[in-house]
Amino acid sequence: MTTQNSDISSKVVEDLRRIRDEISKEIKDMTFEEERAYLDHLLSSSQPPAPNPALAIAGSDVQE
Repeated sequence: MTTQNSDISSKVVEDLRRIRDEISKEIKDMTFEEERAYLDHLLSSSQPPAPNPALAIAGSDVQE
């Protein structure tokens, strides 16, 4: 199972790096205001992430 988790983690890291590089290329010559508008547009057009039930279960044993 460690290999499968490692493969999944590696894929996620590669995807995040690819996305970061694409955004960096798109915003490299923008002013701060243009960059802010671009990022606001990206955030508003994306779907909110679905809640992860595993996080709720993992966090349930946290004591205050």
